[in-house]
Amino acid sequence: MKLSLSAAELLTQLQTTTRVASARSAVQALSGVMISAAEGSKPELLATDMEIGLRVPLAAEVARPGSAVLPARLLLDVARSLPSQDLTMELRTAEQDVEIICGPTTFHLRTLRAEDFPTLPSPAADTRVELPAAAFVQTVNRVARSASRDETRPVLTGILMSASGQELRMVATDSYRLSVKETALESPLQGSLEANVPARALQELVRIAQQAPSDLIAVSVGQNQAIFELGDVVLSSRLIDGQFPNYRQLLPESVEHELRVSSAELTDVVRRISLLAQKNAPLRLSFSEGTLTVSAQTPDVGEASEAIPVPFHGDAFEIGFNPEFLRDGLESIESVELVLKLISPLRPGLIESPDSGDFVYLIMPIRLNV
Repeated sequence: MKLSLSAAELLTQLQTTTRVASARSAVQALSGVMISAAEGSKPELLATDMEIGLRVPLAAEVARPGSAVLPARLLLDVARSLPSQDLTMELRTAEQDVEIICGPTTFHLRTLRAEDFPTLPSPAADTRVELPAAAFVQTVNRVARSASRDETRPVLTGILMSASGQELRMVATDSYRLSVKETALESPLQGSLEANVPARALQELVRIAQQAPSDLIAVSVGQNQAIFELGDVVLSSRLIDGQFPNYRQLLPESVEHELRVSSAELTDVVRRISLLAQKNAPLRLSFSEGTLTVSAQTPDVGEASEAIPVPFHGDAFEIGFNPEFLRDGLESIESVELVLKLISPLRPGLIESPDSGDFVYLIMPIRLNV
């Protein structure tokens, strides 16, 4: 293998690819990135941690085809240090290294066993569904924070993604809160899909989409893999086994109080008062006629409160929420106003987009020691 390219191109593509390389696998090759310049194919960088795989195009001239696996973090550090010039990369088989020459600088990096680097899956044409990239990115961003990070319940670490007709829907929950985002599409989809995809994979895809904008994201769902194509970038992800919770059963059919309030005002108040909700202290929302008082108190730290007018009528009551979870829900609303739906201090609350109802955020309360 021998190829030439600019140092800037190598650095840019490595910054994307190395995020996927494994940092703690017993298989050394998984901590590497493969530089592939196969005969008859465009040069590309590949990385995988066996959960997510990534293929990124590399704008390079190939003098001799071949491939090599190099330590991902080290190669990235080397690329960062190189002068802004053109460089050559050549596999030296006898020395078991890759020679990198950039201006007056020369590096020799030992290769990892290419035989241990797994083959990444390819898209399947028969299950391919094309989605508008902007709608896809927006939908992931609205629900991703609700996905669990607890690996002991893997089914909750995913985002349930479904698309058919003219609708894209994503659902995420960590059992303490639930996000549902339904996005209307401008034109009907050719095909349909449903899969529970690791939230980390979809967030990585969003990051790539923001760096290299594209109009479409093509999705192929197989038995245990989902493959996403964004231009020339291909991201593959394993699917999560197990039954995703029936989220519709969690949404209450009726509520006692439905309040339409300013998104910015309530979010700002919650952010401020949350500063004094430390050491697992809850954020208290006290409702009385025409008024909402947001308060927090942490022993040995201090306390804070702020009142705002809201269209509340009926018997006064107080409900407590995890401040971070409440903040996440409020920040997920993109409209000027939001709808706050409440039942009682011990039942979940709902934060929704007004009118359209295309976004629902359910949050479990915290029992208050009054």
